[in-house]
Amino acid sequence: MSFSEGLLHSYWLIGGALIYCMVLFYAIRNAPWSTLGGNRTLQHMLFGATALLMVLWFMRAGISPGLGIHFLGLTIMTLVFGWDLAILSATVALIGMAVVGKESWDGLLLSGVCSVLLPVASTWLLHRFVEAKMMKNFFVFLFVCGFLGAGLSAAVAGLSASAILVLDGVYTVEKIIHEYVRYLPLIMFPEGLMNGIFLTGMLVFHPDWVRTFDAKVYIDDQ
Repeated sequence: MSFSEGLLHSYWLIGGALIYCMVLFYAIRNAPWSTLGGNRTLQHMLFGATALLMVLWFMRAGISPGLGIHFLGLTIMTLVFGWDLAILSATVALIGMAVVGKESWDGLLLSGVCSVLLPVASTWLLHRFVEAKMMKNFFVFLFVCGFLGAGLSAAVAGLSASAILVLDGVYTVEKIIHEYVRYLPLIMFPEGLMNGIFLTGMLVFHPDWVRTFDAKVYIDDQ
């Protein structure tokens, strides 16, 4: 989802900008800068993942303004790097999309709330739920946090942006359902599959690179 220039009233843009800036500030304060500064492998992974996000977000499709579709890739980012670095990386990618003209500058941060903050939050909250309430099993982590979490993040991003467009009177509920909501399941499945495949590879070959995964709990103690 991206909000083109002049699509929404200014109070949505200002509110979105305030929310995004507050969360971004907290992410900057919470990020493990000392670890990142001393780990060249982590630096290369983060920079490479940011570049890959830009490629994914560059490839998008849509009919009406604000109803674009593209892969998010934020579930794997959140699980591998944590919510703070995922937001920082996605912010860089978001600015890159504005530079190349795929996002409008005035709606950039509101778009970030829907397509960055909410998907990262949904993935992180689901991960916390799995950690607290579900059995410590490798496949539970993989399928619930990875596959299901990615599909959920796509749904959250799409529905939140759709709700804003309806509440602001840009489109009717019928138009949103006809042009976007009914296609959400078709978006959620490949999003879950893509993130799940990446997460599977990471957990099999380099589980120590996944920040949210404790190999001792999920593998050694089983």
